[in-house]
Amino acid sequence: MIVADTNVIAYLVLDSPYTDLATDLYARDPDWAVPLLWRSEFRSVLIHYVRQGHLSIAHALQILEETEEIFREHEYDVPSSEVLRLSAESGCSPYDCEFAALSHALDVPLITMDRKLHACFPETTRLLDQPR
Repeated sequence: MIVADTNVIAYLVLDSPYTDLATDLYARDPDWAVPLLWRSEFRSVLIHYVRQGHLSIAHALQILEETEEIFREHEYDVPSSEVLRLSAESGCSPYDCEFAALSHALDVPLITMDRKLHACFPETTRLLDQPR
């Protein structure tokens, strides 16, 4: 099991330079845990693609439904107190600390491409593009 941040989820389901890495990771370990926040962040990613003309709204909705189905049984609520504590200590956003808090709670690595997040939590994060 891993915790995947929203960008890693996006790399898995949207065409990107990191899609192959995300697909390989998912093939090796399809048990991806996510905080409930991932849905809102993923909607933001999709609307960005729509506004840039890369996706129609209909296609974005289809991708959203399919991706929500993948993660429906893998979503976790994280304690606000832990998110705020981690954010205050690290300087990372509460959004990022939702993923870090879940990683800590489940005692599994957080996979990200966010180098600041990785620098703040090097003991529990791994960059998607780093060899294992």
